[in-house]
Amino acid sequence: MSESATPLDRMWERSRVSLDERVQRLRSKAWQIGQCAVSAGVAWYLAHDVIGHPKPFFAPIVAVVCLGTSYGQRLRRVGELTIGVAVGVFLADLMLLLVGTGPWQITAVVAIGMSVALLLNAGTLFVTQAAVQGIVVVTVVATPGYAFTRWLDAVVGGVVALVAATIVPQAPLRRPRRQAGLVVRRIAELLREGGHSAVEGDVERALAVLADARGTDRLLRELQDAADEGLSVIASSPFRRRHSGRVRRMAELVEPLDRAVRNTRVLVRRMAVSTYHGIQLPRAYVVLCEDLADAVDLIADELAAGEMPEQARSALLEVGRATAVVERVADLSADVVLAQIRSIVVDLLQVTGLGVLEATDALPPPRR
Repeated sequence: MSESATPLDRMWERSRVSLDERVQRLRSKAWQIGQCAVSAGVAWYLAHDVIGHPKPFFAPIVAVVCLGTSYGQRLRRVGELTIGVAVGVFLADLMLLLVGTGPWQITAVVAIGMSVALLLNAGTLFVTQAAVQGIVVVTVVATPGYAFTRWLDAVVGGVVALVAATIVPQAPLRRPRRQAGLVVRRIAELLREGGHSAVEGDVERALAVLADARGTDRLLRELQDAADEGLSVIASSPFRRRHSGRVRRMAELVEPLDRAVRNTRVLVRRMAVSTYHGIQLPRAYVVLCEDLADAVDLIADELAAGEMPEQARSALLEVGRATAVVERVADLSADVVLAQIRSIVVDLLQVTGLGVLEATDALPPPRR
């Protein structure tokens, strides 16, 4: 957005971007939302129509609470919550049957429920749900003749959630690779645009590229989230275990890509500073940036095709060898640019499958 844009224009642009992000977030959670909704209906059906409980309130509640909208540690969460709710509901039903409801009964249910949960060496979710569900039962008095039915409803909801938790789509398994491709494409764009701004001496364009580079943190966060989600899926679903090797390899790309992005930001910043001060970078250095951008595009192409980016390694090595023979100049900015190009090559070689030492040793020392 131009400097002449009014505050209203800038506010509208931020709102539009924010809305787009919210819509994208909703789309990314569509499966989990649908899974929770279907599980709630199935839990009600089983408790109401199959078992015959008149108002199986706890069955859909437990199913939704257990599943949530995150794949992280799903099976453990479902197990803890199911047992926690069942303990809380059982103790509360027992308290209702023996002494009725009231303030001291609530106090007793919370104290006993949390104590039992802690004695079972339960996690925080288990302990909390044991207390919360006990409060609900004691304050919402059971229909006469239906004592302990809510405990069974809680178990039904938990079992439904447990089954549902093992059913996950392939989308979370593909997302790390897709997100890594977006990060790599952005690196290529920044390298190319930074080189063009340096050649043209366009200060405004150089600063715009620098602003774009500073906005890459969001892409890195999304990449880390995607990798974590993929790992959680293979941990929670026995039907997706066969994909574990590929997902783990993609998760291992997060660290070198993070370093590559940060080194690209340093490179773009140095180019912007040089352009601002009217310092002309050697044309050969700009060509190196362009060649590196082309090699980075090859990595993105392989990721888009569902492959680990091994074929792009030769193009990266060619750029690395070129950095060793390029003519040096007595200028700090040029030295920084060259050093950052070499660092980015090393980072991306690790993305293609080389280890840290292998990637470092693959580059010949720079010309003196």
